[in-house]
Amino acid sequence: MSQNFFIEVNCQQKQHEGERISGDVFLSQRVYGEDRTIIVLSDGMGHGVKANVLATLTATMALKFTTEHKEMNKIADIIMNTLPVCSVRQMSYSTFTIIDIEHNGPTKILEYDNPECLILRGKEKFEPNWQCIILQSEINAGKELRYCSFTPEREDRIIAWTDGITQSGLGSKEYPLGWELERAQDFALLVVKNERKVSARKLSTKLVNMAYVNDNYHPKDDISAATVYFREPRKLLITTGPPFDKENDAKLVDEFKNFKGKKVICGATTGDIISRELNVEIEDSFEFTDPDLPPISHMKGADLVTEGILTLGKATEILSKHTENSSLDKGPADLIVKLILESDHIHFIVGTGINIAHQDPNLPVELEIRRTVIRRMAQILEDKFLKDVSLTFL
Repeated sequence: MSQNFFIEVNCQQKQHEGERISGDVFLSQRVYGEDRTIIVLSDGMGHGVKANVLATLTATMALKFTTEHKEMNKIADIIMNTLPVCSVRQMSYSTFTIIDIEHNGPTKILEYDNPECLILRGKEKFEPNWQCIILQSEINAGKELRYCSFTPEREDRIIAWTDGITQSGLGSKEYPLGWELERAQDFALLVVKNERKVSARKLSTKLVNMAYVNDNYHPKDDISAATVYFREPRKLLITTGPPFDKENDAKLVDEFKNFKGKKVICGATTGDIISRELNVEIEDSFEFTDPDLPPISHMKGADLVTEGILTLGKATEILSKHTENSSLDKGPADLIVKLILESDHIHFIVGTGINIAHQDPNLPVELEIRRTVIRRMAQILEDKFLKDVSLTFL
């Protein structure tokens, strides 16, 4: 990631009481050819399925048109003209916040009727010089949007939210008019001041949970908070498989030794090479925390040592099914996933020496060729988790 910082993105949500689906929709996409990250948070009118349909339509269009570099007022016009009109209120209605981040340039924010984004520079509120855009088209004439553009710095944060946050507690003794924007902003500032490096995920979670408490655990609206955090990247190295040429053993070990971050070794042969070259012993464990996989081992200088292709295959499956509500066990594959989710940049060093056993058609499906498994995992990490991934083949 450019500019020497990583862009962490996370959204947490709770739906209206009694609903199985949220009327708020969050979408994000990394545009790799252009070094851009685009985030959209939309709130459909009402709650439940109808609201979700409105918000999904809005968010999908907003993401697509922003990716295509359409002008901000054009995006708003197209969205408002496309949405169906509410039969009761006679208005096509879905709010939205669009955050368009150029990794080597400005960040642009466009908002329509969502509570104003909070932008933090370190521990202080940052004012980006918001502008008012008034639509001129015949159908939407006079509708107002907020727009700003600024160049982010390391330790900046952007918090986008729906009115389920700011109106939480509405009608209660403590908050008769709701929590309101200023109190929500003060709460976010307090969290950051108390925990300087608080992650995007944790900050979003705290905001949503506080709104849930304000509603006395019975949400009267869909609640969403999305946080963007520009910060120092957390790096993870995963090395698996012996190099094709034995002469590259030293190169593998040199990269492993000098890597600044957490390190995982997947595979007995890979572990033996690193152990031999660094003259460090591997200690085997006999604690079977996953009945499908061999137990982990321990080696000084490595954060985790596991078996190879089976463990990586299972870790890939866990990642493909993982959601915000998923929990992880203590097995070797779960431990790899935990380290991955806690990291921003994952670098794979993949040895291309072939283990003939992995090409035996009689063996289980999990025993795919190592490179295929790693490439699938890398794709999931980039597309689903917006991780920064690099691969080296030896």
